[in-house]
Amino acid sequence: MVGNSAGRAFVGSFTSAGGLGITAAAVDRDTGALTVLGSTDAVADPSFLAIGARDGETVLYAVGESAPGVAAAFSADGEVPALLGSVQAVDGDGPTHLALAANHLVTANYTSGSVTALPVLDDGALGPASDVLRYEGSGPDPDRQEGPHAHQVLADPSGAWVVGVDLGTDAVRVCALDPATGSLTLHGETALRPGTGPRHLAFHPSGSLAYVLGELEPVLTVCRWDAAAGRLDVLGEAPVLPEDVEAADDAGRTYPSEVVVAHDGRFLWTANRGHDSISVLTLDESGEKAALVATVGCGGHWPRDLTLDPSGQWLYAANERSGNVSWFAVDAQTGIPRHAGSIDVPAASCVVLL
Repeated sequence: MVGNSAGRAFVGSFTSAGGLGITAAAVDRDTGALTVLGSTDAVADPSFLAIGARDGETVLYAVGESAPGVAAAFSADGEVPALLGSVQAVDGDGPTHLALAANHLVTANYTSGSVTALPVLDDGALGPASDVLRYEGSGPDPDRQEGPHAHQVLADPSGAWVVGVDLGTDAVRVCALDPATGSLTLHGETALRPGTGPRHLAFHPSGSLAYVLGELEPVLTVCRWDAAAGRLDVLGEAPVLPEDVEAADDAGRTYPSEVVVAHDGRFLWTANRGHDSISVLTLDESGEKAALVATVGCGGHWPRDLTLDPSGQWLYAANERSGNVSWFAVDAQTGIPRHAGSIDVPAASCVVLL
């Protein structure tokens, strides 16, 4: 067991690329440092993780980014996560993201372009899929947008809606999830600029704004979020890389992967694969204006995920191709991260923190 003086971290990885599955680590709250405790490969390619709780115990959820795709629950109070209940099919291929909402686990199935709901049972384990909502449409990029590609799903801050980001159709969709039946109903859709390839979305702490990060173009789309109406409206865009980087040829393309907002709403960070950087953007008092102020190295190669710790002092980057997780001290005045250390985690894909 890990003592109360330490935090916990869980790192997902691609077992098909030499990863260890889910790696558990202790977190030193004073230095941000991670210390590996152990790992489990009970699920192949657990590329994204989410943390929940049942009866005061920590439950870790994972997608298996495979074909067919799966999802699983783990008891996470021991040093190494232990499988809880049965691994469940998501009735879709290539699940890349997951979130807890309305007593269900919801997965975004990239390859199939769909979203799946699975009930969370009394002990935290998962039941069989209750519903699958299939997206429709395409985008202008013939290689990446030939059809829908659901890349992220999350509950909105009010808990009333499930929001899905679709890279394939340049859209964000809002769904209602019935907690009793597990049925998913499409409520609304917001079109983003064609070809931007939206990947992930993060909400402002106020709950009234959302920031959508493009993967096919390094741009941040700022949106107003109306939780009462379940409506997302585009306000504007901001670049997440300097202009000279944006003008690079295809061989030097950058594919942004994750967006994180500071707990106080003053800063926003993105992880940028290819450029291998973390971008720092300031947000004005309203949160409606974002401005790029700096980029720093990600401490590795191909940062697939970026996570801010609960204190807001430490930022963690999962660098997939260099096989490590780096941590950074965040300057409270400027928001600029300073590299403070790293651990080896082969084929790292995401980090979640307690």
